[in-house]
Amino acid sequence: MRPPIVSVVGKSDMGKTTLLEKLIPELKRRGYRVATIKHDAHNFDIDHPGKDTWRHAQAGADVVVISSPVKFAMIAKVEEERSLDELVTMLPPVDIVLTEGYKRGNKPKIEVFRAARGEKELLCRPEELLAIASDVSFDIGVPVYGLDDVAGLADLIEEKFLKKV
Repeated sequence: MRPPIVSVVGKSDMGKTTLLEKLIPELKRRGYRVATIKHDAHNFDIDHPGKDTWRHAQAGADVVVISSPVKFAMIAKVEEERSLDELVTMLPPVDIVLTEGYKRGNKPKIEVFRAARGEKELLCRPEELLAIASDVSFDIGVPVYGLDDVAGLADLIEEKFLKKV
């Protein structure tokens, strides 16, 4: 069975990563196994020029894996971007997948919104949203949590996706 997926979305510099940095340990504290997937619309590079794995890729390897006693990473060249659902099938067993990005995806979203950054309107439509994390309130039929209320957001995620009936 595939784990539930919740996407944390918002415009640039709204605090998506900061929210995830707080939400992940809260879910871990509650005993859940958490995976994250970061969407990057650009050509990212986790290899560093001159390092062995970078050199392997430069020599023409289609897939490079680096492994240690505590973690591993695989870097594979692809012809086209993998869908979120395809990526999730590649994960080891987890209870939930949190994504950063995928604002146009079809998964439930928590939108991070900071009026203090000068924004005037949300990125998503109400029907796309599970919740809003914000420094202001909205009256659009979607639960709104403070930017630091990770316990409240974790409660909502548990209630909607993780609690066994």
